[in-house]
Amino acid sequence: MASIFTKIINEEIPCYKVAEDKDFIAFLDINPNTKGHTLCIPKIEVDKVFDLNEETYVALMKFTRKVAIALEKTVPCKRVGVSVIGLEVPHVHVHLIPLNEMKEMTFSHKIAMSPVQFSDLAKSINKNLD
Repeated sequence: MASIFTKIINEEIPCYKVAEDKDFIAFLDINPNTKGHTLCIPKIEVDKVFDLNEETYVALMKFTRKVAIALEKTVPCKRVGVSVIGLEVPHVHVHLIPLNEMKEMTFSHKIAMSPVQFSDLAKSINKNLD
């Protein structure tokens, strides 16, 4: 059965897309820790990050870096935190979380955003991609 992320990639489920290329996609987390919390994923469905072949792993990190730089230009923060946990969805995903306080990285601290706020933010981040 396809993961929810594969369904997003296949456009069976909508998302607030930030960036995309032929191998990866980045979109806003719909249950964000902070404004701008973004997920970067490979388009191939692999459960664990270290099960990716080395080429895909390195390319995912390059893609993630590009998105993180755009995110930092868009959302005021002290830094962008990175987390790869992967227990909730069996599809590799890298969390990018704009941080001002450590509690924002705990995944027990959540914020609410409207669909308009999500959409506007995704567009703003996309504009800052180099």
